[in-house]
Formats: sequence, structure tokens, C-alpha cells
Amino acid sequence: MPLSEHEQRLLEQMERALYAEDPKFASSLRGSDLRVLHRRRVVKAAAGFLVGIGLLLAGVITPLIPLGVFGAVVMIASALFAVHSWRQIPSPGAVPAAGSGPRPTRRQQGSRRFMDRVEERWNRRREDGR
Repeated sequence: MPLSEHEQRLLEQMERALYAEDPKFASSLRGSDLRVLHRRRVVKAAAGFLVGIGLLLAGVITPLIPLGVFGAVVMIASALFAVHSWRQIPSPGAVPAAGSGPRPTRRQQGSRRFMDRVEERWNRRREDGR
């Protein structure tokens, strides 16, 4: 449920006041972009996959079979983690978490207002019984 314009203004005023009072605390509360977080997880999983390949090769070269099995398990777990993280990356048009990401452009705000008006008209029609 979207906030009304009045609620949005109040929230923005509170954010500005918090940032003016304690900028370090406010910046720690501001969340990072989810796309960056999930991409970072994919990169870490790729590094884990490479480590798994190294362990698997070390297990094959040396007579340590458990090392090779452990390398294969690390590779599979890293691949699954990478695929899971990749699927969690939100699309660029998705709504960011509160306080994070770029502000909507004027065009996006205009389309938001348009959709609010359409939704309001729809609700009035349903209430009127048409």
C-alpha cells in the first residue's frame, strides 16, 4: 500500500532531520542496493567454485580421495549458491528498499501519480456499486 503524499513528505522530513542530527548513524541505516549485494554473492560463489576446482584437481593428482570429494562438494555448493543469488537479483525497474537506491525520476513520479488517480477512480466505482 503506497504512502500518501503527506506521509511521504513527513517521512522525507524525518530522514533529513535524522541525517542532519547524526549523519554517520543515518548512513549506516541507509541500505545498499540489493542488486550490488547479490552480484557480490555471485562473484564470491564463482571464487568458491574455482577453489573447489583446485581442491578437486589436488585430490586427483595426490592419492587423497577425500580431498577430491570435498572439492567436488565445494564446487556444487558454490554453483547452487551462485544460481540462487543470480535469481534473487531484482530487475532494474523494481522498487528499491526504503531509503536505498536512486530517487525516482520526474517521469516515474508522473506515472506513479497517474496510477494513483486510476486506482482512486477504480475504488470510487466499486464503492458506488457500478
